[in-house]
Amino acid sequence: MAIDHHGTPAPAPPLSSASAPERRIGVTGIVFFVVAASAPLTVAAGGVPQSLGVTGILGIPLLYLLIGVVLALFSAGYAAMSRRITGAGAFYAYTAQGLGRSAGVGAAFVALLAYNAMQIGIAGLFGATTAQFIDSKTGVAIPWWALVLACTVVVGALGYRRVDLGVKVLAVLLVFEFGTVLVFDVGQFADAPQGVSTAPLTWGAATDGALGVALCCVFAAYMGFESAALYSEECRDPRRTVARATYIAVGLIGVFYAATAWAMISGAGTGQATKVAAEQGPEMLFFLGDRTSGLGPAFSDFAQLFLITSLLAALLSFHNAVARYVRSLGREGVLPRGLGVIHPRHGSPHRGSLLQTALTLVVIGVFALAGRDPVMDVFTWLTNLGALGVILLLLATSASVIAYFVRRRELNESSEPLWNRLVAPLLSGAALAVIFWLALTNFSVQLGVSSGNPLRWILPSLILVVAAAGVLWGVWLRRCRPETYAGIGSAAGK
Repeated sequence: MAIDHHGTPAPAPPLSSASAPERRIGVTGIVFFVVAASAPLTVAAGGVPQSLGVTGILGIPLLYLLIGVVLALFSAGYAAMSRRITGAGAFYAYTAQGLGRSAGVGAAFVALLAYNAMQIGIAGLFGATTAQFIDSKTGVAIPWWALVLACTVVVGALGYRRVDLGVKVLAVLLVFEFGTVLVFDVGQFADAPQGVSTAPLTWGAATDGALGVALCCVFAAYMGFESAALYSEECRDPRRTVARATYIAVGLIGVFYAATAWAMISGAGTGQATKVAAEQGPEMLFFLGDRTSGLGPAFSDFAQLFLITSLLAALLSFHNAVARYVRSLGREGVLPRGLGVIHPRHGSPHRGSLLQTALTLVVIGVFALAGRDPVMDVFTWLTNLGALGVILLLLATSASVIAYFVRRRELNESSEPLWNRLVAPLLSGAALAVIFWLALTNFSVQLGVSSGNPLRWILPSLILVVAAAGVLWGVWLRRCRPETYAGIGSAAGK
């Protein structure tokens, strides 16, 4: 075992078998993965109506823009870290470099929980939506879980193959998805029964209602924006590509969602938009499409079909995120090292992909055998659990950026401006702390259960338990496997 000049065991060498994936993707490809994870059509059909109907807040479009500003602030520090740490671990690697290796393992465990929960939760919604669509068009009733199992096999096969194959699939799906929402938006603005009002863009409209719940709903629409760094080892120029892709994705998502929310409010009528949203729920997009001149029932049919492909794209994006976390942890010995090997021909983290596929099949099987509802239980429980975990990871990353640069003063003025290394992370960290607290205290509303329901505390507690388990595992590695501990989060850092 080698010892460095500080007396710390040197990191274990990386696996030699297919240890470096080919750098196949650029900014556009990563943006496809990031935007696909946020599922624009799913947000338009579900997220916007929920935000309007549950909270009664008309200013949802402004809140989308404000959350976008918070995440742009976060991205300044995130991008600064991505220029120095180009491993596929993202949150895990950044937290390990900033707050310490044991904290990094804790962040890794939370990330695995959060992304798996998001992926499996979305799979439940995919099954329910697809089953309903097939039944309404053909009269054939297919169990939701059977459709999820079939979809999981397809996603797993794409995740097993080369990353550029996944990019091509996402590109096609996103073109249809964005086109559908854009057509809807134009139709609503053009056919607004009360005209197009700027009231939804005012501060008063944004704060008149259940603001805490609204912020949580709006923030959930951005889930996946931070996944750009997961592909840094497969980028042609990781020190520039990740930062550019993150900024582009945040800007694109923020403006697009704000415009869609504004269009939906205009199409429903500014004075009654929240009422229509509360009555129609996820059917609001199709309800408005049916009654809009130039769209009609044909649009609704296509929108329902592309909603299914939107969910498929999101599933592929989160599946890839989990596979790359597993690969990073396996390569550094935090998980079994065999998981860190990439495919010799496809250059993909195929073992992480297989593991995620197997986990999805098992969890979906448990929910199906228990007779749970795929939307109210699988989707609602797991995606809210995942969103809460990601918010905590964003908060930890903001703190990590500050700590990383404070300890490395030689990198400060010469390489990163004060804004990137201190001011922006501090501002985003404060905002994220408020959002995390609001999400935690309003969690029962997000789940659609009473404040006394045990799920209100059980699910958030899972995050704390997993984080504590990760930290304890890191401590054990430091004592019993110091050579592995020394390499945590440092595979591609400098």
